[in-house]
Amino acid sequence: MNLSYALRPKTLSEFIGQEHLVGKDQLLFRLFQSQNLISLIFWGPPGSGKTTLANLIAKQFKADFYSLSAVASGKKDLQLIIAKARQNQIQGRQTLLFIDEIHRWNKAQQDTLLPYVESGLVILIGATTENPSFEIIGPLLSRSKLLIFNKLTDQNLKTIIKRAITNKSLGIAKYGKSLDKSAMDLLIRLSGGDARIALNALEIAIYSYRDKIITAEIIKNIFQTKSAGLYDKDADQHYHTISAFIKSMRGSDVDASLYYLARMLESGEDPKFIARRMIIFASEDIGLADRGALIQANAAFEAVTKIGLPEAKLILAHIVIYLALAKKSRSVANALSKAIKAVYDYPNEPVPLHLRNPSTLLNKNLGYGQNYAWSEQFVGPTKALSFLPDKLKKQRFYSSIKEG
Repeated sequence: MNLSYALRPKTLSEFIGQEHLVGKDQLLFRLFQSQNLISLIFWGPPGSGKTTLANLIAKQFKADFYSLSAVASGKKDLQLIIAKARQNQIQGRQTLLFIDEIHRWNKAQQDTLLPYVESGLVILIGATTENPSFEIIGPLLSRSKLLIFNKLTDQNLKTIIKRAITNKSLGIAKYGKSLDKSAMDLLIRLSGGDARIALNALEIAIYSYRDKIITAEIIKNIFQTKSAGLYDKDADQHYHTISAFIKSMRGSDVDASLYYLARMLESGEDPKFIARRMIIFASEDIGLADRGALIQANAAFEAVTKIGLPEAKLILAHIVIYLALAKKSRSVANALSKAIKAVYDYPNEPVPLHLRNPSTLLNKNLGYGQNYAWSEQFVGPTKALSFLPDKLKKQRFYSSIKEG
């Protein structure tokens, strides 16, 4: 039995979570009442109810419903549905197309879909776990209403789990199973807001263990990990976590820095990726406030490369604590930013003649290298000349004052 599938709600009133969308007088609640079907993009984490809600919408509006997985479908599958949609249009019936993981379709595939959504031939519901701004083409996004799904709360998951374990129609209640409090808390925590993970684990506990009381030890045994593993190196959680990691070090919060480091490592992040980010951090956020930071960060990268996991975790923790506690200065990054701005504000400013290389007689006759000395006694312009082009000679890019 696929418990997560079997327990999908049949009506909107049975749906758990996303109260900001389906609660009374909220957008989807009003949509259901008005019978006004529009194209929608559902953006949110796995197991938050995107597919379930799409099915409820199809049932409510009595549309001809088609479901595609973007991973396993393409242009040919879409064309078959479009042909049926044209027949539906003649009969006065709406066609609803649900595309799961729509971000998996490339630009050309999404472009193929666009005119049919634009004309209203099909009503689209696209579900994605990735940021639509980056993964869905602008024209398709602008013709749909974006709805953001939140991770299910602990209370949401608790309600779903209790409903499942006491379900009579599926025959689950006859097993007389129950979870003790520690097992419930652990199951919720390890599920990470994903109802599918919670129900899959619960299904194993019900059908594969004879114990009437499901304990925390059983839950640990099922997950075979202390982490929920909700971390994809190619998805939003990767970028959210590394951002939090950098910001924590920047804010000199050692505990938060170590937490996000551990979170990345325990989720399978490449330790060399983390070490490279810390090298950048040493110059960007510490700079000359601690001249040893870059040396330490680079040494950590070399050590991580030589040692490898699991011992490399200690090296990373060592340098994370060092960088988090170090004095901070943005002077290097700010100076570079100002210099780059000057390049664009004053493009192609001529290099001063006294700084040019007098490599030929012609260059010398043109004044290249004149009024510049390089001797044991003196190096630099022999007159009050600037190293910068004339229009920039009063510019100051670097400041030793701590900034930011």
